[in-house]
Order: sequence, then structure tokens, then C-alpha cells
Amino acid sequence: MATPRGRRRTIAERRFHRWVRTHLPAGRMGPLPLGDDAAALPVGGNRFVLLSSDALIDHVHFRRSTPPSRIGEAATAVNLSDIAAKGGRPAAMLIDLLVPPGTPEGWAQAVLQGAERMAARFGCHVVGGDTKPNATRTVVGVSVGWVGREAMPARSGARPGDLVVTTGFVGFGGAYRLNVAESLRIVPRVSEGRLLGPVSHAMTDTSDGVADAAHLIAEASRCRIVLCAELLPLHPRLRRGRRSFSQQLKAAFYGGDYELFATLDPSRLSRVRAALNRIGCSLTVIGRVEKGHGAWLERHERRTTLPLAGWRHFDGR
Repeated sequence: MATPRGRRRTIAERRFHRWVRTHLPAGRMGPLPLGDDAAALPVGGNRFVLLSSDALIDHVHFRRSTPPSRIGEAATAVNLSDIAAKGGRPAAMLIDLLVPPGTPEGWAQAVLQGAERMAARFGCHVVGGDTKPNATRTVVGVSVGWVGREAMPARSGARPGDLVVTTGFVGFGGAYRLNVAESLRIVPRVSEGRLLGPVSHAMTDTSDGVADAAHLIAEASRCRIVLCAELLPLHPRLRRGRRSFSQQLKAAFYGGDYELFATLDPSRLSRVRAALNRIGCSLTVIGRVEKGHGAWLERHERRTTLPLAGWRHFDGR
């Protein structure tokens, strides 16, 4: 008997996402097809509800020693970052707690308290979830948000001639990758996303790193993204010590930054940058969009393929 294609090979995240986009109807329809930061469902008029889900797992994203309230805060933050990446306004959070029997109830309570604290910071609340036994402590978040069509940039909208911009710094995740508790201090760019959304042609967050974001938008938009190494606003922690610039770049592409990565018309830059500065956020031009394909890194006027860096949940592509 023939073995169904894909049955024997192990899962590779990006390859699996490509399969999902071609085999499920939602991958070929709607303003935000499967694989974008969030799903978008029309709710009447020009309004959409945004939905996203993400999980944090013991020994992968946190340690047994990590304060549970910090885990809860991060579980909310990583999900609201997806809402921010589509220019949305958070509406609600759901939190599932999957834990081994014998887990202290106080641990679960602290996770939810942290999740609610982060949600309330951005104008929403934890409104439900589920609790189930599981071999490994896992916190699953589901975020809900609202957005208008005109303020919802898909990954597929980048245009040749656009500038590539990022909020904040590049390399937070790489700077703190050996300090798990600090790496979970994530603040989603919700207000920034609502300002960038209406003026951006394409946008995503840098949860898996700026290099990964460039590849995702280049593939979705069928264009070429060129990042300029000298323009990247490297996190101050990466500049300390005796690291070479090449070592700094490697760490900068690690992932876990949770900034916003967008492309926009040059005529929009000064106004949106001023608006972001007023709320205390920097916006840096780090590259451009060209005709072509792929993601590239330009350094000293020499161009090389941008490494397939960033967080990888599974080996392979």
C-alpha cells in the first residue's frame, strides 16, 4: 500500500505552513490568508475580527525557575504582538493551561494573574480558557482583536520602491537568549501597530527575528527585500564587549524581538515617524523593496543572501 506523501518525513515549520496554505480553503481566500500573523474574519461593514494563537512550553520557552507571572505576561504579549502586526486593537484573551498532575495551584493562579495584568495594560481582559492534564507545562494563548480593512496590512502587500522600517531595536532576543526570564519581558507594539497599519503596504512582527520577517514578506509579496547591515538599530546589549560586527549581526538575527517590520511608501515616512516618536518609539529605515525575489543583506555595497536565521521550532525547512 502506498504511503501518503509527507507521512514519513518529520515536520518542518515553514514547509508545513506552505502545505496548509495550499490544502485548506482559508489559505486561498480572505484578506489575511493562512500563514499571516493573524486570521481576519469579516463582521460587517468594513470591520474585521482578528484571531491569533501562540503557546509557551516548559524547557523550550521558559524554565521551572521562571516566575509564573512572567510566563503569563509573555503568553499574552506574544499573542497581542500578532494583533499589533495587523494594526488591530486588542479585544480579549483566552488562556489554556496544560499541566502535569501535581502542579501547584498557586503556579496556575500566578500565570493567569500575569496574563490578565498584560491584557489590561492594552485595554482587554482574559475572558476564559481551559485547563487540562499534560506531560509538560504548556500555556496556550488565543487573542482576539478588531481592525478596519484600511488599517490591516497583510504580509503580501510590499511594493518595489517601498522603504523597509522597524520599530525599536534589532536583536533583543539574541541579547538575552541565555537569560530566559529577561527574554520573556515582551511588550507588544500595539499602539505602534495602530499608527503603522493604515500607512504600511505590508507588516509583520519580528517574533522570529528581522531576517525571518524579511524572508516571509519577500515570499508573500513576490518581491525582493534588501536589508542594509549598517542601518540596523542593534540592541545596545549586543554592542557591549568585544564582539565583531559579524558576531553582532548573528545575534541580531536570532529572533524573539517582537518589534514591527513594515514596508511603506517613502512619502509616508516623516509623518508616521513623528507620530511614533510622540509615543516614545523610534522608527528606523533598514532597507528597501525591489523587483525580484528573496531576502538579501547589503554590507559595504556588497550583497549576499540574508541568512535563514531566526527561531526554528523544528529542524528543516
